[in-house]
Amino acid sequence: MERSVMKGKWWINRYWKKQKGFWLIAFSKYMKESPMKALVCVKQVVDHNVRIRIKRDHSDVDISDSKLSINPFDEIAVEEAVRLKERGLISEVVVVSIGNTGVGDVLRTALAAGADRAIYILTKNSLTPLIVAKTITAITRNEKPDIILLGKQAIDDDCNQVGQMLAALLDLPQATNVSEITISDNSLTAVREVDGGLETLNLSLPAVLTTDLRLNTPRNISLPNVIKAKKKPVKEI
Repeated sequence: MERSVMKGKWWINRYWKKQKGFWLIAFSKYMKESPMKALVCVKQVVDHNVRIRIKRDHSDVDISDSKLSINPFDEIAVEEAVRLKERGLISEVVVVSIGNTGVGDVLRTALAAGADRAIYILTKNSLTPLIVAKTITAITRNEKPDIILLGKQAIDDDCNQVGQMLAALLDLPQATNVSEITISDNSLTAVREVDGGLETLNLSLPAVLTTDLRLNTPRNISLPNVIKAKKKPVKEI
């Protein structure tokens, strides 16, 4: 009797391992056959917990000794792209940023959150939203992403312009202030915040989306993922 029970358990374990292996192979094959890519634009800003100082000539904010971090709205965009990847809807998350040498820290934060690789455009100049949009347009035409995500605005200047300009330059459908994203086949449904409440838009891909605070809550980044991020590719332009 005992021998027959042991044999039954052995067959069950063997069957389970085969099934598990089958689904892992199937999932891997699906990911390879799902070439959709997300491009996420991030900006380095003065940390929102820091007390801001103005330069003596009142020309700008003095950030010389201030703590800098990823723009909170852009962090939400990164989180959403990573979640879409985890659900098997996209296969790669690429982050891009423009700025001085300190921008590398922001990109590493995005990579630690789950992005696959980063593109870093080095400049010491303060750029207008239009120049930023034109620069990202060139990157987008080279990368050919299916979804372009960025925060609805940066907390340093609150311009709320780059996403709209980028969509216009690329002649792509757009949804701003997005609080919910659903992808099906080759189309996307976005729920966006408007003054009167909520608006639902159906967009064809590729498309440009700017993220609202209600879209998600970014994850806490673990130390192992911070270490892994140091090994991920960062391309400097």
